[in-house]
Amino acid sequence: MAMALFEKNKQAKESDQGAARPKEAAPEAPSTPVEREADAIYQDGELVAKVTNPEVDLDAKEIRFEEIYQSDRLLLPDECEFQRYKILVQRVAHATKAEPVAAQKGRVLKGVVADILGYREQ
Repeated sequence: MAMALFEKNKQAKESDQGAARPKEAAPEAPSTPVEREADAIYQDGELVAKVTNPEVDLDAKEIRFEEIYQSDRLLLPDECEFQRYKILVQRVAHATKAEPVAAQKGRVLKGVVADILGYREQ
């Protein structure tokens, strides 16, 4: 009889513990991708610079930009994304900090060449 009570208590404790366990969270629905600007460079999903006159040269596997501006947050030695490409800036002909009159342009890089490393995941 004592053995039957022991088993009954054991089963009751196990069912109580099962009820106390937190339920697994339902997987989150994938968020809708944010539309990216066609004239912008991104790093870690964040807009870090704007560009003018990009020229994509698939044969040379590079993109040439006349100018990259508002680039204070752009980390040059790090990989970044432009449109559907993963790129890495290799050369900058000239870099300046915009005058107070054009302060909205921030750091300006001219004559920029970036290697195309591949394509970004959509």
